[in-house]
Amino acid sequence: MSFYYALQMDPSVLKREISKCKTSKEKIFYWTAITVRSALIVAFAILFISTLSALFGAENTPMAVVLFCILLGIRFVNFEYCIRDSLVTLAIALGILLLAPCAAAAVSPAITAILHFVSFFILLYITSQRPELGNGGLYSFAYVYLSGNPVYRDALEQRALSALLGYIICAVILYRKHRHIHSDVRFHHVISGFSLHNIVHLWQLRMAMGVSIILTAGQFLGVERFMWMGFACASLLSEYPYSDNVSPRFFQRITGVFAGSGLFFLIYCITPASLHPLMGPLGGLCLGFCTDYRYKTALNCFGALMLATGIYGIQGAVILRIADTIAGAVFGLIFAFLFHKFIGTKFHTAIHSESPNNM
Repeated sequence: MSFYYALQMDPSVLKREISKCKTSKEKIFYWTAITVRSALIVAFAILFISTLSALFGAENTPMAVVLFCILLGIRFVNFEYCIRDSLVTLAIALGILLLAPCAAAAVSPAITAILHFVSFFILLYITSQRPELGNGGLYSFAYVYLSGNPVYRDALEQRALSALLGYIICAVILYRKHRHIHSDVRFHHVISGFSLHNIVHLWQLRMAMGVSIILTAGQFLGVERFMWMGFACASLLSEYPYSDNVSPRFFQRITGVFAGSGLFFLIYCITPASLHPLMGPLGGLCLGFCTDYRYKTALNCFGALMLATGIYGIQGAVILRIADTIAGAVFGLIFAFLFHKFIGTKFHTAIHSESPNNM
């Protein structure tokens, strides 16, 4: 295996290869690949996000983050349509991410809830035909993150320009990497096949309902950083295949946020202020070594808390991160139970009774 090829592999795959190694030389090869891969991603993230922020304004840094994540994902995961329809799907997805979060922040609670649900469901439906490949988590993160960072007027115009630039870059990658795949599958084939007896569509409906409710509630109750509640809720509901039991993910999320917030607080307090700006990149670098959900949750706290500390102070940011996560996770746990009891049970049982060819 070439070193370049190893750099393209997921850390989970590289760690499996390490477990198979019989010599120290082989282990060093794969550990070096993991390290270099993580460092390159962090370096590229800093360059990409800082460049777009400089071009389109600091208010649009969240869109730069979203575009960076989509850019990384689209290299490996497509939309399961022919390339022409996939390019249209990408445009629709970015259009939703651009307009829906901003519009939802400017209307009444009832309209906000409906707008979030419709927009988020469409986003999941057109991008996540195979949720196990990760598009569901990617686009739900993007939607929730931008919902917590809406912009208006001139800043919205700049965000539109950044989305257009992001579309051009991602469309080129999508075309180059996936133009010969799924050539017989059209967009309307998937659209016309909606059924809650399909486990994917049931999963999409639950995600859209749960996330739209928590975002609306957080926004109109005036919860600070309500997007953190949305992240926690979406994390529970995004687990695939669909299951009525999200308790394991619930406890992993809570454990991860306590560990990550506590570790951030400790490092922040014992290091000089001149090193504090490095804590976000440090979390990103360490994240490149992680395959366990709990550790990923913990390390994701670093970037989030680094930004929030400048607004709320270190203690306020840590308390808010933990409180919002608990609130979102508890809501997700209760919602998953109620959804399965009143909706999921009717269709999930039928799904299991069908043959694999009908799944």
